[in-house]
Amino acid sequence: MFRVLAKDPGSSARCGVMSLPHGEVETPIFMPVGTQGSVKTLHPEELELIDARIILGNTYHLWLRPGHELIRDLGGLHGFAAWDRPLLTDSGGFQVWSLAKLRKITEEGVRFQNHLDGARMLLTPELSMEIQAALGSDIAMLFDECPPYPCERDYAAESLALTSRWARRCRDWVDRHQPRSGDGRQHHFGIVQGSIWADLREQSARELVEVGFDGYAVGGVSVGEPEAEMFRAIEHSVPFLPEDKPRYAMGLGTPPQILEMVGRGVDLFDCVMPTRVARHGQAFTLDGPIHIKNLEFERDERPLCESAHPHVARFSRAYLRHLFRAGEILALRLLSFHNLYFFLRLAARARTAIHDGNFLEFKESFINRYTANGAKSAQSANS
Repeated sequence: MFRVLAKDPGSSARCGVMSLPHGEVETPIFMPVGTQGSVKTLHPEELELIDARIILGNTYHLWLRPGHELIRDLGGLHGFAAWDRPLLTDSGGFQVWSLAKLRKITEEGVRFQNHLDGARMLLTPELSMEIQAALGSDIAMLFDECPPYPCERDYAAESLALTSRWARRCRDWVDRHQPRSGDGRQHHFGIVQGSIWADLREQSARELVEVGFDGYAVGGVSVGEPEAEMFRAIEHSVPFLPEDKPRYAMGLGTPPQILEMVGRGVDLFDCVMPTRVARHGQAFTLDGPIHIKNLEFERDERPLCESAHPHVARFSRAYLRHLFRAGEILALRLLSFHNLYFFLRLAARARTAIHDGNFLEFKESFINRYTANGAKSAQSANS
């Protein structure tokens, strides 16, 4: 399922390729988020235009609406969403943690009132795997419990133990209902928890590896902790995960954070940030993010970014600002397209640098330019 193709001599960065039922995915890779079965504002052909190799679907949201059985009957999520490249689905655990009302965590699963109509629901490890099987994703995430930040060590330890027990239940359900081998089978990733404690992260990783999965994610990051703690969570998890399995840092991050994670041996990333901030007028550039609605761009004839895709580069910053001020939907589409292209191109450039053996040089050069010029822009905007 996963092969390492090259390693960077100066860091833990590596290139690889995942062989999935709907195609191959080169890593490191950024995965656009399609919460409701759609990457917001973008057509699937536009995602293909920027070479998005894999996107995410959200188990919790698709379970509530329109329902996993309906999606299964209409060709699975690939057929339903007209996307013929790989898909990853999350387990629903994070959404229950972040969106649900009056949730109660028990050994059985999580009882909660959903955020749409307040209906009482129960999501268990087995049901999460059943939903994802019906969606037909290439990669399904195991159901876990995501502890908040901050939390007490005792809570983190209990949460980790519950996640490990749930992981075994997920594995048991898969073994009963799906084949462990075969080119068209669904693949399954475990999720390392343990909050900020190094020994708990190691324990979680070792327990998941003992159960055995196709890949491993580091969860419980980007939940409000300082950036340094985020990096430490990766450092305390990755060394205990198999070299021949892909590693996924869930729900992050900024361009510099992604490169830092690549340097620590992470292969896959996802984040709603590129499309979310695009809808508010923020665009990523090599010189840091800019807010296109600002007055300084009123007469700016330059394209959005020197590395912009031709799909966007034909338009001036002044025109893009006008679209936002006029309330035109095209503004949201163009910036969403641009930001995702920026993240995907960053991953592609990282792969090239790893193959060439100069990833650290590339990372430092990119971050220095991105942060230095971004700080200048912020200072100018606040003066």
